[in-house]
Amino acid sequence: MKKIILLIIMLLPIKIFAISASSVVAMDLDTGRVLYGYNIDEERLIASTTKIMTAIIAIERGELDKTIKVSDIIYESFGSGIYIEVGEEITLRDLIYGLLLRSGNDAALAISEAVAGSKEEFVYLMNGYASNIGMKHTKFYNPHGLEEKDGVGNISTAYDMALLTKYAMENSTFREIFKTKERTVKTNYKTYVWHNKNKLLSEEYITGGKTGFTQKARRTLVTTGSKNNMNIVVVTLNDPNDWSDHKDIYQDIFSKYESFLILNKDDFKIEDEKYYQEDTLYINNNYYLTLTKKELKSVSIEYTLNKDKNYINDNLVGYANIKINDKVYHKEPIYVKKSTKKEKLSWWQRIKRWFTKW
Repeated sequence: MKKIILLIIMLLPIKIFAISASSVVAMDLDTGRVLYGYNIDEERLIASTTKIMTAIIAIERGELDKTIKVSDIIYESFGSGIYIEVGEEITLRDLIYGLLLRSGNDAALAISEAVAGSKEEFVYLMNGYASNIGMKHTKFYNPHGLEEKDGVGNISTAYDMALLTKYAMENSTFREIFKTKERTVKTNYKTYVWHNKNKLLSEEYITGGKTGFTQKARRTLVTTGSKNNMNIVVVTLNDPNDWSDHKDIYQDIFSKYESFLILNKDDFKIEDEKYYQEDTLYINNNYYLTLTKKELKSVSIEYTLNKDKNYINDNLVGYANIKINDKVYHKEPIYVKKSTKKEKLSWWQRIKRWFTKW
């Protein structure tokens, strides 16, 4: 009998969830909550995933439609490129497309000079951004991700790169470029047709990504995906099977998690609220959380309301604090709409007002 059971088990199609990366993280883009990962704070070389930082700085600090004349800074470039030439005129926006779709190291250098005046000043901006975003284990030495001549290269962690991507994905221009499959660009010298190196864009749930590789860093990959109102970023560092690993991680998360509506703007009310009971409290947005059914039991909402005496319509009067196991993941603003109840008049007051009209 035992042999028969063992034979049946051996014949069943069993899929083992195993990742080849040295470090990996899957993060909820809406809350920053880690859904899966290991060695998430291990510092490693990140290669061309660096260009996510280069792109968001260029988008936020540069004039996107300004035409840039390419300088001889591109002579410092080697490895992957978009093969622009000195004297070529191209917009900053198109350089960012070349940066993210084709991983152009020449584009990275041209961007750094156009936005900050020099590569060194741009790197200063990169490290300032990293600090502000909360990337505690990150150090940038250049805008492209290749190792320097002394072997030093840009260092980060899977967790820090997920934080960076979460920040960048809040920008609509970045999101648009990040998901682009093909871009045609015309300059004063030539016409380019660029195809995105991110092969996972063929999957319907993938919304963007950036590849990376050097001999020392090995394969690095950052991708973003959305399904059923769940928005995820996956980061793998030193992963020889990154394409298949990312797909496995997304499939695992989408099968285990759901998006639950926690705050409904069309049905918002605070039970037993007294101070604003004559008026209407409201929120402007629905709020969802990506959770397992078990985790849903750990969600709580704490309301904090100001007791303002002279409030007017649409004043901010407090927050709905969304917690998971007592940790706050979101603060939704609460506003007030004053009551428009009609003034109650006695029969004598109504008669007096009627006579005053004549």
